[in-house]
Amino acid sequence: MKNYMEPPANTVCAKFSLYALSAHDKNKRMFSLLFVGGKAMKIIMNTKNLLTAQSGGPTAAINASLAGVIRAGVENDAVDHVYGAVHGIEGVLNDFILPLDNLDTELLQQTPAAYLGSCRNKLPAASQGPAVYEKIFNLFAKYNIGYFLYIGGNDSMDTVCKLSAYAREHKIDVAVIGIPKTIDNDLEITDHTPGFGSAAKYIATTVSEIANDSHVYFLRSVTIIEIMGRHAGWLTAASALARNSESPAPHLIYLPEVVFSKDAFIADIQAQFDAGVTNVIVAVSEGIKDKDGKFICEDSETGLDAFGHKMLSGAGKVLERHVAAVLGCKVRSVELNVSQRCAGHLLSKTDISEAFAIGAAGVQAAVNGETGKMMAFVRTGNTPYQIEITSTPIDRIANQEKKVPAAYISGRHDVSEAMLAYLRPLICGEIPVRYQDGLPMYLYRPKFRKE
Repeated sequence: MKNYMEPPANTVCAKFSLYALSAHDKNKRMFSLLFVGGKAMKIIMNTKNLLTAQSGGPTAAINASLAGVIRAGVENDAVDHVYGAVHGIEGVLNDFILPLDNLDTELLQQTPAAYLGSCRNKLPAASQGPAVYEKIFNLFAKYNIGYFLYIGGNDSMDTVCKLSAYAREHKIDVAVIGIPKTIDNDLEITDHTPGFGSAAKYIATTVSEIANDSHVYFLRSVTIIEIMGRHAGWLTAASALARNSESPAPHLIYLPEVVFSKDAFIADIQAQFDAGVTNVIVAVSEGIKDKDGKFICEDSETGLDAFGHKMLSGAGKVLERHVAAVLGCKVRSVELNVSQRCAGHLLSKTDISEAFAIGAAGVQAAVNGETGKMMAFVRTGNTPYQIEITSTPIDRIANQEKKVPAAYISGRHDVSEAMLAYLRPLICGEIPVRYQDGLPMYLYRPKFRKE
């Protein structure tokens, strides 16, 4: 916050000239001192508080965005206090609110997962659940919230869309801004999403390590690495970054954007064996589907999550059994699972820096009067890599899904050089992680329950 300062000694205040300075009184109300003809007039400004929350699947960068929101909020004269809702919109509904003004934002940036906790709560339409919206905006009024920043992925942007529309319809002065987050990289408009770069770095590193491990044996083998990605194959495509002049692994890459055939899969592996590859490394998206649109991992016991999406896992295991039955060679499947999104020891500096910046930019957008928007990255150059941060109407993003374009796919089991050029800048740089007793230091939220 800006501190009170006397006007410069050489300031000449004529009868009608003004000289203004911003400061805060002991109650943290922002005011301006207007010097009129040498006399100071104190004018109280109508500042409000900022509330932020996190939602959806955690990432290694979502807390960096939170840090950006906190830092920008604390330093902005239009914001009195910064608060956080514990467990996303559920924390708002249950009045689980924490003050965040004094949080260690440096340590927060290297902390994986969601410091404030998350949720998967889909708000009803305002016409179907008006009481829910009344409860939310009553909470906003209780804490004098003028700015609400929601950090999340696709379904979270649906919440931003609904809340901003309700506020606009009922003429409630609360700016609602979405801060993108998802390792899946499937949000429309934005070039990429915070969290994706660090996940891609982890995946490429892990695939490289698994490939090295598999090469120690002369025996023919197949290693199937299952990577997150329900309908979009961005993460699985990132496995191609593991390739170098010494190792072509992964040899085969299967994305959900391409129809998957078990017969073709076996033929692809056999072709690798025939070409002299002893240890075949395969990267598959969890959401690969056959020509009928059925998930390879789907069976009669597949359940649904809170948003009605099928809960997927096990594509690698299904394919492991199939390869063993048909080819009879040594085969194993590796499911990277949640480690893709919580590897705080292997962060992309580009990702963390951008996550912080886009959180801070969201605060400025809200203070500037924008609402019903999501902050987004616009790539303006690849060599050198450059991005700009902008905002875009939330209704262009909510409930949409960005899939891997055809130009980034090569055949039925690979990605193109254009994809690699897109991916490379996003994993660059390392964060100097702070350690204690040999382990990375993370920031833990104090146990909190409503009194």
